[in-house]
Amino acid sequence: MANRARVGVLGASGYTGAELVRLLLRHPRAEIALLTAERRAGLEMRQVFPQFAPFALPKLVSIDDVDWLGANLDVIFCALPHATTQKVVSAIFGAIPATKVVDLSADFRLGDTAAYAKWYGHEHHAPDLQKQAVYGLVEVHRRDIKNAHLVANPGCYTTTAQLPLVPLIKAKAIDLDEIVIDAKSGMTGAGRAVKESMIFSEVSEGFHAYGIGHHRHMAELDQEFSLAAGREVTVTFTPHLVPMNRGILATIYVRGKRGRTAEDLHAILLKSYAKEPFVHVLPFGETPQTRHVRGSNMTFIGVAKDRIEGRAIVVSALDNLVKGASGQAIQNMNLMLGLPEAMGLEQVALFP
Repeated sequence: MANRARVGVLGASGYTGAELVRLLLRHPRAEIALLTAERRAGLEMRQVFPQFAPFALPKLVSIDDVDWLGANLDVIFCALPHATTQKVVSAIFGAIPATKVVDLSADFRLGDTAAYAKWYGHEHHAPDLQKQAVYGLVEVHRRDIKNAHLVANPGCYTTTAQLPLVPLIKAKAIDLDEIVIDAKSGMTGAGRAVKESMIFSEVSEGFHAYGIGHHRHMAELDQEFSLAAGREVTVTFTPHLVPMNRGILATIYVRGKRGRTAEDLHAILLKSYAKEPFVHVLPFGETPQTRHVRGSNMTFIGVAKDRIEGRAIVVSALDNLVKGASGQAIQNMNLMLGLPEAMGLEQVALFP
């Protein structure tokens, strides 16, 4: 067996941390060497997530007790709460500057630290590191990710919206002032922390919008769409919470430019993703469901014609814990280590 990369997962007691462990256990070139969790420090991983009972895993420890130099880690995944990661990553690079970090929080996604302060309500604590961070949407920033030491893993909602829209924006095929993103997420997108608004009786048999008109992911969408367009782009984005465990489905409304039809937009996406391992464009008129991608690193995209002339409806679906978080993080790790991009991520979706 070739040498394995020593990997640490910070925040292993959360949903994205557990998903990282699930995927890394079957990665042929990764060895899980460190797992941290603050409230669960001292416990075995099987005591927090019983599905890991058959596997020999490191005991959960507190970040404060980690000897970064002694841990000898090649890659560190940060699945920590927003605002926590900046200080932790600063400490990591201070001790082991040659390591590679994939951050699953929002702490390094916004290139403009002033925009970060506006949307997250406090100053950025590591502006020098922010300058080094590469936005980790693989299908768009693959070349930069390969040479990065710090990658900001995209948000789950934003991945679902960007994968269908960025190629259309770059092709100048849609009206940039008429983009509406109506997105729905499963409960795991809200994290594992106990919250009254997330208990079963509060969310079951219901469906609601939230963050209306001012959701933090808007800044990320505006940044990446503006970069793709070469001009400022502001889209309408509304997230919804659906009483299911996993999955995001985005229904996106666009208008073609210069006579571009829905069929033309479909052709652009089909060509853009013809060689991508984790983005699949369905035949014209077909649209995906979240169950079609559950447990996989795939994104399915469908395009349909609207009854209004010149408009199209684009539907995108992914698993928010895999392609929307931990799977994409491992995809980034593979690129950073010079490994085959799809290694350890070729699971077929679970159905039903």
